[in-house]
Amino acid sequence: MLTPKKLIGIFSLVAALAAGAGVAFAAAGHPEPWQMGLQQAVTPVMEDIVWFHNFLVYLVVAIAVFVLALLIYVCIRFNAKANPVPSRTTHNTLIEVAWTVIPVLILVSIAVPSFRLLFLQLNVPAADLTIKATGKQWFWSYEYPDAKIAFDSVMVQDKDRKPDQPRLLAVDNEIVVPVNKVVRVQTIGADVIHAFAVPSFGIKIDAIPGRLNETWFKAEREGIYYGQCSELCGRDHAFMPIAVRVVNEQAYNAWLADAKKKFATDDSRRTNVASAEAGR
Repeated sequence: MLTPKKLIGIFSLVAALAAGAGVAFAAAGHPEPWQMGLQQAVTPVMEDIVWFHNFLVYLVVAIAVFVLALLIYVCIRFNAKANPVPSRTTHNTLIEVAWTVIPVLILVSIAVPSFRLLFLQLNVPAADLTIKATGKQWFWSYEYPDAKIAFDSVMVQDKDRKPDQPRLLAVDNEIVVPVNKVVRVQTIGADVIHAFAVPSFGIKIDAIPGRLNETWFKAEREGIYYGQCSELCGRDHAFMPIAVRVVNEQAYNAWLADAKKKFATDDSRRTNVASAEAGR
């Protein structure tokens, strides 16, 4: 027979398994089959998001268990058989103070880390690298203003996809950034509203025509991390992924040198030509 204590124990076990499932199934970089939680954090912002998420899960579970236990206790203690003469109590100062103060404390415990996380996300620190991301129907264009390079990033079709590339996430030209560097991402839309989102970095920001938004990340682990446009932007909304490759400083410098030859903007080409002619 299921006693109240057994019911509470089963409920707590299920809630704990649900809360821990994210850690068990989440992978860094991209979603995995049967994943139930957040992707592995690789930036300070995402680490705070994961902590805040887990805190809220445990808080909600604790409240639910308490309410369930209280309901079971009331059903057993105050049913007509166990309590044939009902109480005529109309006021209880202690209970009335408790049910006012405790919810306030709960809300404060949620608000303080929430405001701290918002400040961390919105306060962009001094950047080591700036990238401009332009959302288009239906692909992304990227520009490295300091390096004077720009390129389009289009999803790799299934027929061209390599075995190690995830479906609907791999692209022909990835964003490449150095590890442990602050990267500022400026976003804008060329036609309609898009959204630049990379779950492992904890970033998601709209790309709006005529308005320049910005966010930032600092990847602390090398690898390739995927995201997608997160705003319904039209017919091929589901087919404009984001891929960010995080590499060491030496590999980044090598990629940048090659990218300057391959993806140089018209302004930089004119500068190079002028320099070459001046040297003759």
